[in-house]
Amino acid sequence: MRGAPVDIGAFGEAQLHGEDQGAREGGKRRGVDVDGQSPDAKPGLEWTNAFFFSKFPDMSNKDTIAGILHEIGVMLEMKGENRFKSLAYTHAARTLETLAEDLGELIRTGRLGELKGIGAALCEKITELYETGKLQYYEELKASIPEGLFDCLKVPGLGPKKVKALWEKLDVKTLADLKMCCERNLVSTLAGFGEKTQIKILEGLGNLEKYRGQFLWIEAWKAAEPVMDSLRDCPAVRRVELAGSLRRKKEVVRDLDFVAATDDPKIVMKVFTSLANVKQVVNQGETKASVMLEGGLQADLRCVSDAEFPFALAYFTGSKEHNVALRQRCLDQRMKLNEYGLFRIGKNRGEGSGEKVLCRSEADIYRKLGLDYVEPELRENTGEIDAAAAGELPVLVTEKDIRGSFHAHTRWSDGSDTLEQMAEAAQALGWEYLGITEHSRSSVVAGGLDAKRLLEQADEIRELNKRWEGRGKRFRLFAGCEVDVLGDGRLDYPDDLLAQLDFVMVSIHQGFSSDEARQTARLVKAIENPMVTMVGHPTGRLLLEREQYRVDLNAVIEAAARHGKIIELNCTPVRMDMDWRWWKNARDRGVLCAINRDAHAADQLAEVGWGVQIARKGWLRAKDVLNTRTGGEVEKILRRIRGTR
Repeated sequence: MRGAPVDIGAFGEAQLHGEDQGAREGGKRRGVDVDGQSPDAKPGLEWTNAFFFSKFPDMSNKDTIAGILHEIGVMLEMKGENRFKSLAYTHAARTLETLAEDLGELIRTGRLGELKGIGAALCEKITELYETGKLQYYEELKASIPEGLFDCLKVPGLGPKKVKALWEKLDVKTLADLKMCCERNLVSTLAGFGEKTQIKILEGLGNLEKYRGQFLWIEAWKAAEPVMDSLRDCPAVRRVELAGSLRRKKEVVRDLDFVAATDDPKIVMKVFTSLANVKQVVNQGETKASVMLEGGLQADLRCVSDAEFPFALAYFTGSKEHNVALRQRCLDQRMKLNEYGLFRIGKNRGEGSGEKVLCRSEADIYRKLGLDYVEPELRENTGEIDAAAAGELPVLVTEKDIRGSFHAHTRWSDGSDTLEQMAEAAQALGWEYLGITEHSRSSVVAGGLDAKRLLEQADEIRELNKRWEGRGKRFRLFAGCEVDVLGDGRLDYPDDLLAQLDFVMVSIHQGFSSDEARQTARLVKAIENPMVTMVGHPTGRLLLEREQYRVDLNAVIEAAARHGKIIELNCTPVRMDMDWRWWKNARDRGVLCAINRDAHAADQLAEVGWGVQIARKGWLRAKDVLNTRTGGEVEKILRRIRGTR
């Protein structure tokens, strides 16, 4: 068993329970598996997200302050400061992220210092950030580090220790410097790097360039929310909606689109262009404006009359292909549709000169065209028009349908919370169950469990279930494991050990460079194992960071269908894996989906809702998703898959 939580006050006023645990807890990559990278590479995503928060400043937001504390921890490590000092900031940030109480109230009542891990010095800094919107210590620290080094942290495989070494040994201060040093074969000569690391850095630099100007759906959503709030609060706005690819729940977006109905566009334009997080007004007209937000995300606003609003919203929601298909249907019915309205075309009249068809909503537009309403997530021209015409659109799964999840890590491996804390968070969501899936023994960097500890955890899970049952609680933990698929398709544990668990998820975390045939055979062989219940993040992709490994997903889905196995929709923001484009295919073959957050902390469980959006985009109904079932139904399904009934 792992020891009790470590209480680290300001500047590390405590000891950690050993080097490995400290490295994992102090610098873990929250919600994303390590995938065979070095410990120094693990914190990359967490730090990238921290820098994102600081680009959209709102110092009354605890997450914004937590992001800055994360940044301070990173910068201290880059400067070679005492490790415990860096960890103190990381733990304080974690405390704020999971804080249930109002931060302002804690500060006003003098109770901030009572929080675990927040000593006097940190209490003072957090208060300064909250009350003044600035922190001199942070600004001075940031000024002492070349700005370009923060960009280097975005390269997969580079954590603060490696960036520090590059800065000190090769005078790397920018991404351009880093690329030049790799091309001159200088990086491979540094201790702790080597030729393989140099190659991976070059690949990472190439991906950064490839993905420039793109943003994860959740990042764009967080940037869009305050804009929407400001527009809704504007008295001149009659109604306003988010449009574009973000409304369609695309996993990656390039910009934000807003449509507002108003009788006074000048006032609305002024509100929009004067937002606190607007870095630059790109252009502004009477009814259109484009701004660049802090962080590089462009936002566009169209102001229209209330009568034009549904048409503009539908048009600017897209997709382009969906709109083209709609317009063709209009032409077939002697009508014309654009962002201004729906018009009947008379036999002897010019195009667009006919009678305007009154529509108060998007649903009215579809109804006038003889179609059922198409949810924004489905508007990708993947058969939704024909299905809407035939009355065959699916009733899509919703967050309210979710009763649990099946991919969660605790302190037993690389998670940050205990079994009981994870269970409490699940129960607070109204869930009936939670599947625990620690890493297996091959995932050494992620704290994978050996056989003995895996069974010890399963015993603890069953003891907790007995305790809850005795108290009349309708909640249970399922004892599982995220088992590594080895290079030849064998599993990381023997079958007789896996048979003692409630379910088994298999994932690939290493050996991404195999060719398609070998990688596919590897995954299919794992699926064929009778002990296996479901497949975790089946392509291994990290959005805007790493392409998926080469695998024939059609063959994987076919194998899952043939053997009655479940495929995960891993809704960690950088994964969204399996991709939404494949879920209709899997659904039609009878493959069940498990929507999982891959949670490494209790507060991440609620983010399963992100996966629901992608499941909807993949045409999934409640009955297509495992975790919409009751606990009893889930137990029967898991037993049936493994032939134990």
